[in-house]
Amino acid sequence: MTTDVSAVVAHLGEDFLAQVYGRTYRHFPVEPNRFSGLLDWDDLNALLTHHRLEPPRLRLSAGGETLPQHSYSVPVTTRRSTEWHRLKPAELHRHLAEGATLVLDAVDELHPAVSHLAQELERHLRIGIQVNAYASWTPEEGFGVHWDDHDVLVLQLDGAKRWRIYGPTRRAPLHRDTDVPEPPPNEALVELVLHTGDMLYLPRGWWHAVAASEGVHSLHLTCGIQTTTGADLLQWLSEDLRRETTVRSDLPRFGTEEEKADFVRSLGDLVMKEFEDGTLLDRFLTMRDATDRARLVPSMPYVEGVPPDPALVVHLVTARARLHNDGEGRAVLTAGGEEWTFFPQAAPLLSLLVDGGRHRLDALARAAGLRVGQVAQLVSELVDGEVAAVGRAG
Repeated sequence: MTTDVSAVVAHLGEDFLAQVYGRTYRHFPVEPNRFSGLLDWDDLNALLTHHRLEPPRLRLSAGGETLPQHSYSVPVTTRRSTEWHRLKPAELHRHLAEGATLVLDAVDELHPAVSHLAQELERHLRIGIQVNAYASWTPEEGFGVHWDDHDVLVLQLDGAKRWRIYGPTRRAPLHRDTDVPEPPPNEALVELVLHTGDMLYLPRGWWHAVAASEGVHSLHLTCGIQTTTGADLLQWLSEDLRRETTVRSDLPRFGTEEEKADFVRSLGDLVMKEFEDGTLLDRFLTMRDATDRARLVPSMPYVEGVPPDPALVVHLVTARARLHNDGEGRAVLTAGGEEWTFFPQAAPLLSLLVDGGRHRLDALARAAGLRVGQVAQLVSELVDGEVAAVGRAG
């Protein structure tokens, strides 16, 4: 059974974006089998077995503190004198039974189904997503009462998890901020239990505490939703304005008071001109999409280019690619910090790729009225640009 990722995304529709996103929490009671096929205990065991995962990527937390690695692993030195830490299952189990929480960061880089979930959320929310896995067995709170500097979407995969939510004490706090939030109130705003198939959305800055319910183990995913703030816009604008001579010029440290005032006024005029441009925000967001980091997906064995094989399947490895017309009919694709301009006939197949999913070369060729060989050459350019990958179906 595979997870219906589109059903997950459907819960984050127009009403969610307009009324909830960035504003308040939302509990989504969902069908018990909603996340079947996404990640289960066997998958987690396999990841721990077949990957060398070092802290902080893999860690145990108890009482708000990270346990020392040597308490559940043993160092192993290879014959080439490199060292890694091998898990000791018995010690791992002991700490978890005593109340520790197991955390595995960026599981979307390790597991295909979770990667697909992350990419679809990125496509929908137009923002970067990192998915972490959490497993716990006792009512002990692994992290205490805390807040996150990013929004989170929680998917309860198995068992039950008790959440105490206190709300925010500082609006939109940042990782790099001028102040820290005030402590949370003594009484929780709401207490709820997530059961298998439930989802929870929590904005950044909301104090909360989490623990497994008594006698019930818990496995859940937390999708960390990156922020795009006014600070990011200002930072980008300061870089973009380097095209202006005034911005590149030395400060008039030894100038007259009038020269200093003129310089500051000139800078202010440049900034105000940008702010008065109604396209500023859209320009910035377009740039963020265009420079979104692509996911790592090699295309072996096709290291010498994509062959004209109709059955080969291609997909973009960035979820926020943009496609537009250059005004002369040509199709312009921006993705992964790069830009390509293609002949007009390529637009239909590029549109399919930008919309997501995996597509056979012959299907792309039919959509554009091109030969498979021509499509293979186009796709080779995207693979070389590290924004697309090819492979066999299945």
